Amino acid sequence: MPNRAGGRHETLAKVSLSSVSAAVAEISTFPIDALKIRLQLHRGPGGGGGGGVLRVAGELVRDGGLYRGLSPAVLRHLFYTPLRIVGYEHLRSYLASGGREVGLVEKAIAGGVSGVAAQVLASPADLIKVRMQADSRLLSQGIQPRYTGTLDAFTKIVRAEGLLGLWKGVVPNAQRAFLVNMGELTCYDQAKHFIIRKQICNDNLYAHTLASVASGLCATTLSCPADVIKTRMMNQGQEAKALYRNSYDCLVKTVKYEGATALWKGFLPTWARLGPWQFVFWVSYEKLREISGISSF
Repeated sequence: MPNRAGGRHETLAKVSLSSVSAAVAEISTFPIDALKIRLQLHRGPGGGGGGGVLRVAGELVRDGGLYRGLSPAVLRHLFYTPLRIVGYEHLRSYLASGGREVGLVEKAIAGGVSGVAAQVLASPADLIKVRMQADSRLLSQGIQPRYTGTLDAFTKIVRAEGLLGLWKGVVPNAQRAFLVNMGELTCYDQAKHFIIRKQICNDNLYAHTLASVASGLCATTLSCPADVIKTRMMNQGQEAKALYRNSYDCLVKTVKYEGATALWKGFLPTWARLGPWQFVFWVSYEKLREISGISSF
């Protein structure tokens, strides 16, 4: 009984620590995410003109959209990150029962599954974040944004599209979450233990930094196509002339009208964001675990 209580206490501690680390990482890198979203929405079918990274970044600064949508983004991570991180650890521990070594494929599946479960729950907050970020582009055109804040966005979406409207784009969202977490969690786990096992360095800041950079690159490469589809699906409302019928239709039209490379649109700002996000999150999370007397991830 004491062991079970201790296990629950440690799990709650991991949930709290991962939430704090995720919030810090999100706030630190949010402007880069705003840039990524704006780039992915550029040059869509029926959309406005394109623009390079510097041009779009300039628009964001002028529009005051760098931190638009921050509240739902942080709210999302209070659910999403603890569920995927703690969920992955539990699945990994279960697979390692009996002292067996968990293989790479098993870790990848565990990461993907925990990511999907977490993302489905957090999808409404992600939808609101994407739409509020997309709204910042309307300001540059002298158009009134659709939403004044998180609560206003929640109310209007439910009123216009129903409760299930909050889960619009959940399929590409879940696909992206599977790929992101399969790349991020598995790569961080494998890279860190490889670095320690090969005695490149000990389980310290250096190891955490190297592993976080590797996981960011891996997660970005795998998830960028699904991220582009997710962003475009979630941004369209309930208008009569919706651009895309479903995720597959969005994929086909994106490739047809913009080429296959459009699926990696926003790759550099995505990586530029995931790299620092991974660094801030993993370094702070590992440090908080150490301070709290919890073993390394």
